[in-house]
Amino acid sequence: MNILEKLYQMTAISNIVDDPSFLLMYLIAFVLLYLGIKKHYEPLLLVPIAFGVLIANFPGGGMGVVAANGEGMVTLPDGTLRNIWEMPLHEIAHDLGLMNFLYYMLIKTGFLPPIIFMGVGALTDFGPMLRNLKLSIFGAGAQFGIFAVLITAIALGFTPQEAASLGIIGGADGPTAIFTTIKLAPHLLGPIAIAAYSYMALVPVIIPLVVKLTCSKKELSINMKEQDKLYPPKNEVKNMKTLKIIFPIAVTTIVAIIVPSAVPLVGMLMFGNLIKEIGADTSRLVDAAGNSIMNAATIFLGLCVGATMTTEAFLNWQTIGIVVCGFLAFAFSIASGICLVKIFNLFSKKKINPLIGATGLSAVPMASRVANDIALKYDSRNHVLNYCMASNISGVIGSAVAAGVLISFLG
Repeated sequence: MNILEKLYQMTAISNIVDDPSFLLMYLIAFVLLYLGIKKHYEPLLLVPIAFGVLIANFPGGGMGVVAANGEGMVTLPDGTLRNIWEMPLHEIAHDLGLMNFLYYMLIKTGFLPPIIFMGVGALTDFGPMLRNLKLSIFGAGAQFGIFAVLITAIALGFTPQEAASLGIIGGADGPTAIFTTIKLAPHLLGPIAIAAYSYMALVPVIIPLVVKLTCSKKELSINMKEQDKLYPPKNEVKNMKTLKIIFPIAVTTIVAIIVPSAVPLVGMLMFGNLIKEIGADTSRLVDAAGNSIMNAATIFLGLCVGATMTTEAFLNWQTIGIVVCGFLAFAFSIASGICLVKIFNLFSKKKINPLIGATGLSAVPMASRVANDIALKYDSRNHVLNYCMASNISGVIGSAVAAGVLISFLG
């Protein structure tokens, strides 16, 4: 009987019986895995995050991230308090486990978000935006959701720093949300990262919902190619290759002068894009940035973010408020981009399809693909993908600049 009792205590069953909330976390992990595997909602992100949630919530496994409080104090397994920033990495690995080692080395230091931005830059073609530069304003307009939720969150009792970290979810950019939260409200990093990446994965659900509530069939049937024929652009880019090389250098310089705190994100994004546009001379760098480095960073980011989602960190009213406000930020950003298009159409002969405003998020290229699919349902000849990409790509830059502004004012 003693042996059987020890075997029972050795398993996680006794802990799960004592605390059934673990079952809820397993359910959340399984739902996220289903969405990533079966529904194909951002599987490169959602599968690592979901698996991180799963392994973090097995009692005794030691894979859950132990969150530090505002003073940087963490509770060790023996009950003692230590300042995490005074612990060398080998002590973190020994006392708190592998996932905490990765989390505090790669995530908490702010290392991975700029690295991922470099990879995104290496995979991004700014051509659609440069050919339709006027449409990029809708990517900037979609950032309204960030500031709308910031004000709402402050009214609900969050501090300005916490509210800014909440609002940045509306930019639909996981690395930007993580980077901003690290700077402003590091104690909320886990739930904010989970909310940001979960809503990014749910772009195919959220965009159609907001579009259905805010747009008419007539507006969604606006054919952009026909509008171009009726009102052809006055200026055409003659040397696109040269412009693509100048663009990242110019943007980095301008942003560095106006919003220096945005340079870690925008600078790395533009560096990745610059080595892509140079061509054969830097092809090896592009391959590394867009493939091996990017993939490794995504794996570690997803697992570590998922591992922060323990029962202690997730099952509380503050986290529920973050999830709700995150959804509002996402929806407001989509709706504000659509409203900006509607306002533009009131004063312009050349009409713009509101779907272009709906893609002013950083979820590239998923948001554009979703918008294009919606347009094709109303008109099988209405391909708006390239037009949506102009707004979509500018949203990446816009959310990073918005993050820099918030960090400058509140950091």
